[in-house]
Amino acid sequence: MRAALDAVIIDIGSGAVDPEVVNRIDPLVTELAVAIIAGHTDAAAVEDALARSGLDERVHVVLADPHVDDRAAAWHRALAAVGHPHPQRALGLTGRLDHVPDDLRIGATEVGADGPLATVGRWVADTAGKRFDAAAAAVTPPDHAAADAARARHAQLTKPAGSLGELEELGARLAGMAGSSPPPVPSPACVGVFIGDHGVAASGVTPWPQEVTAAMAGNFVAGGAAINVLARQAGAAVLAVDVGIATVDGAVEGLLHRRVRRGTADLSAGPAMSVADARLALDVGVEAADLALDGGARCLVTGEMGIGNTTPAAALIGAFTSMAASKVTGRGTGIDDTALVAKTTIVEAAMASVAGAPPIEVLAGIGGLEIAAMAGFVVGAARARVPVVIDGVIACAAALTAEHLCPGARAWCIAGHRSPEPAATLALDHLGLRPLVDLGLRLGEGTGAVLALPLLESAARILSEMATFEDLGLDAGAS
Repeated sequence: MRAALDAVIIDIGSGAVDPEVVNRIDPLVTELAVAIIAGHTDAAAVEDALARSGLDERVHVVLADPHVDDRAAAWHRALAAVGHPHPQRALGLTGRLDHVPDDLRIGATEVGADGPLATVGRWVADTAGKRFDAAAAAVTPPDHAAADAARARHAQLTKPAGSLGELEELGARLAGMAGSSPPPVPSPACVGVFIGDHGVAASGVTPWPQEVTAAMAGNFVAGGAAINVLARQAGAAVLAVDVGIATVDGAVEGLLHRRVRRGTADLSAGPAMSVADARLALDVGVEAADLALDGGARCLVTGEMGIGNTTPAAALIGAFTSMAASKVTGRGTGIDDTALVAKTTIVEAAMASVAGAPPIEVLAGIGGLEIAAMAGFVVGAARARVPVVIDGVIACAAALTAEHLCPGARAWCIAGHRSPEPAATLALDHLGLRPLVDLGLRLGEGTGAVLALPLLESAARILSEMATFEDLGLDAGAS
């Protein structure tokens, strides 16, 4: 599936280079075209403004000289700059609809008296989440007949019954996901690393500064993070997505730029984000899954980065499992006893603030942008009927969120490893998932999930490559 739009044309004077206007739309758009009309014919000044805002690589600028071009020409030139998308796939923002050519007016929205940012906010609120909703509606259960056929095949393989332990049930689950026995090898894999900041970090829940998030984003692109090393070893691709970095003005070069907002608000003082923000981030996750699958991935892996994100993860897991804050709150990246008490109090208050709320409001109230995006990533995998291997406690929170927003999504999740964070085990138990490895990892990024990928491949290959007793001319019952 494509993004919600192919292009946006902004015909609103100085607002056309407002990074907040453009960033608000950006997660829903494949390309951006900006038509700058009367009074903005200084190309150098416009390009400088875009470069300062980090939008120069995402925006196609069309300068219209009011003495030469009419507005219709400017609009058509803007569409041409991004390959002539159909007018219904382009959103136009304008001060006056009568300035828009008749053949383009179907997709145009007039900027209200409260300005372009408010107008964009209203449009986003009406549009956000549609991609996720479509994916969720298309999720179907695994093929139980194929899973049973895989279990029956295991009984015929040249080994004592059940002797490969949990590897046998893993193979049966893969067969059910693929709808065939033996299942195809779930390779290659793609790790979606979703990156977002958290306002609650300012409340002392982590000893790490928020700037680390942006620094690690660059590290993912450069290939120097732990997940890059382990992904190379496993032959997996890494898709790093900026869904909410707070401390960088523009786009981090090399990331998939889908920033919904500059991090969440402090959940200890109010909602972390709006429902529209949460739904936008869910859309980002589905889009990332689509991109990975279109690129040839046959298995998805959840990864994340965001200073302070064990706090919203604990709160979400507590809210969705009805467990006490003291049971779900851990030390994260290493806080002391005093900070742990304060963190637990924040988690408890956050859970109380969303008690009884619908899942999407729980996510918006106490969640994170990268957690929402991972939930969308899980649902995108489920819709495509491919396994998604989840990582530690943040990914467990995302998987729980996905299950509450899209019942049945957990059937497509495989637990890569068990995090030492107490909430992780509670979430896995609630989801009915048993981790494949338990190495005490607490890094995140998708590291534990990637380490489990060879086990998935082994489970599939056993079913397709191992000989049966019949192949040897023997009776399987003799084993």
